[in-house]
Amino acid sequence: MSVFTTVTHAELAQWLKHYSIGDLVEIKGIAAGITNTNYAVKTTQGRYVLTLFETLHAHELPYYVNLMAHLAHHGIACAAPIANLRDEYIDTLNGKPTVMVAWLEGEPVEAPNVAQCDALGAMLAQMHRAGDTYTGRMANPRGPQWWTAAARDLHAYLPADEQALLRDEVTEQARHRFAHLPSGVIHADLFRDNVLMHGDRIGGFIDFYYACNDILIYDLAITVNDWCRQEDGQIDAVRAAALCFAYRAVRPLNPDEIEAWPLMLRAAALRFWVSRLWDWHKPAEGELTFRKDPTVFKQVLLAHRQAGQQTARWFAG
Repeated sequence: MSVFTTVTHAELAQWLKHYSIGDLVEIKGIAAGITNTNYAVKTTQGRYVLTLFETLHAHELPYYVNLMAHLAHHGIACAAPIANLRDEYIDTLNGKPTVMVAWLEGEPVEAPNVAQCDALGAMLAQMHRAGDTYTGRMANPRGPQWWTAAARDLHAYLPADEQALLRDEVTEQARHRFAHLPSGVIHADLFRDNVLMHGDRIGGFIDFYYACNDILIYDLAITVNDWCRQEDGQIDAVRAAALCFAYRAVRPLNPDEIEAWPLMLRAAALRFWVSRLWDWHKPAEGELTFRKDPTVFKQVLLAHRQAGQQTARWFAG
């Protein structure tokens, strides 16, 4: 979430006449993140988040927006979209497709504790179960095909050791197929900054704009890699066990999922190492943007490659 497209107070005040959420009081850019433009909006009736989409087009948005509405309807803590007076979730502002969602109370946590990881694992599994009845379909735009192509373009920017690691991991992932594993709706980006916490309780999941249909334990692996990561890239086994055990208590895993788990952790680390390398070396221009350090997920990948099958112990509880 960043600010690439500027919206003035006057522009937004006029645009809000298409909604029944009161008059504009305050607009403030949200600088965290790297993909879309986001503003915190306060009106005379409440607080909201306005997103302007920088790469997605209006016809691509119904999957994500309807998904948020579906999950909120099923009791998942997530930002529900707000319809305009034409009963549409998707609108246009300053030439960009836009969505307004309800503001969720809570704050991201920098250093998650065990209880927070436990709550997160349970809510993630509940989200996966609620997604079973969602009829929308979206292939993962940043799956193996994407990271394979992106890796080729990135080699010229990398030192020899990183080129070798990237080639080896992409090749190893390509040797495996996981079509037999349970799949469905995944968030695909459930990092600490995309979860709002009230103490040890989940306030809400946000930023669903990488959501797609993919392997469910891949989503769990993405989440573990961020929420349980230590400064050196190693995974805190206590937090990981709490998150995974809570997840499994809501959505039990089959033996094939547990067997595939170590490679899924590596796939999740690879995806975000490649995407951060891409944003680092080929950044988009924005008014309030920042780049995230790619080294973080290179370290996570190396840690998983070293740990191997030992990571399956996190499911023991």
